[in-house]
Amino acid sequence: MKNVILSVAVIVAMGLTSCNGQTKKEKETTTTEVSKDMAMSNITFGVRGNCGMCKKTIEKAANGVQGVSSANWDVEKKKIEVSYDDTKTNAMSIHNAIAASGYDTEKVSGDEEAYKNLPVCCQYDHEMMMNQSGGEKSDDH
Repeated sequence: MKNVILSVAVIVAMGLTSCNGQTKKEKETTTTEVSKDMAMSNITFGVRGNCGMCKKTIEKAANGVQGVSSANWDVEKKKIEVSYDDTKTNAMSIHNAIAASGYDTEKVSGDEEAYKNLPVCCQYDHEMMMNQSGGEKSDDH
């Protein structure tokens, strides 16, 4: 009797396993299609910094935010241009990520500990102008 019950349990378990596998495959085929209509936004704002090493750090911080597709910081103008999917992130998340890496933005002061750990050439003047040309200038940090 125990063998019969055990056999039935094994057969039922095998049947459930194969059903689960089929259901999973159906889900995979229906969810592989991704919408091409992303809500892309572009923003430009000031970020303090000095050099090419700053550029790499600032852009890496911005690009590290989920939903950001591109970031380009202009060393001379002290401003960054960012393209992002606004269904995945927002402008303040990008400001906060850059500030966390040690750099002041127009809206968020850079993290002081991160700033102290920047290379000497990257330790910028906290009073320098940002977003020079074609936009609102801000130096209130």
